[in-house]
Amino acid sequence: MLKIHRFTFNEFQENTYLLSDPQGKTVVIDPGCYHRREKAVLQQYIAENGLEIVLLVNTHCHIDHVLGNYFIQQTYKVPFLIPEKEQSVLASVPQYAGLYGFGGYEPATPSGFLTEKDQLVFGTAQMEIRFVPGHSPGHLVFYSPSDGFCIGGDVLFYNSIGRTDLPGGNHEQLLAGIRSQLYTLPPETVVYPGHGPETTIGYEQRTNPFCKI
Repeated sequence: MLKIHRFTFNEFQENTYLLSDPQGKTVVIDPGCYHRREKAVLQQYIAENGLEIVLLVNTHCHIDHVLGNYFIQQTYKVPFLIPEKEQSVLASVPQYAGLYGFGGYEPATPSGFLTEKDQLVFGTAQMEIRFVPGHSPGHLVFYSPSDGFCIGGDVLFYNSIGRTDLPGGNHEQLLAGIRSQLYTLPPETVVYPGHGPETTIGYEQRTNPFCKI
């Protein structure tokens, strides 16, 4: 069984996740830590819980989800994987980071890429990968059937969906992806999103005003 811990970082209130297998092998997903205090909080939690960071991954590469990539990569010397179709999105972040007040942003270089044909593997854990573009062109969702949850990034939120007015966004594509890739999961599946509280597939199927069945 995987252990999940969530941090909420930066001015965008982005959710950063640590997933750990029973031996403490841990993947960092979407590190949004930018400020020194945020990095210290994350590092302290990792040390106090005896976690071994073995992998760094992004669901997608908008600025709020990648601010801590360089810190994690340099501190823990781990492989760094991004969705294959997010390369241009990540490459564009230095061009606008200062406009959002993140003038000290340091880019990290991916060591590999992921597609929906792969699995997310760390320690003894394996997670399915689902391709759900629309919020961003290469957005991936990581799903654990055995644990009954997915790390959803900015696709499906509690009674909301990801915005589609950013470069590379596509509203109809996002709705189609939610219906085909997420709403086909068991209704009790917990969705841990990139912002806000967790929800479940069944709850969103019944109540989401933007994307009902």
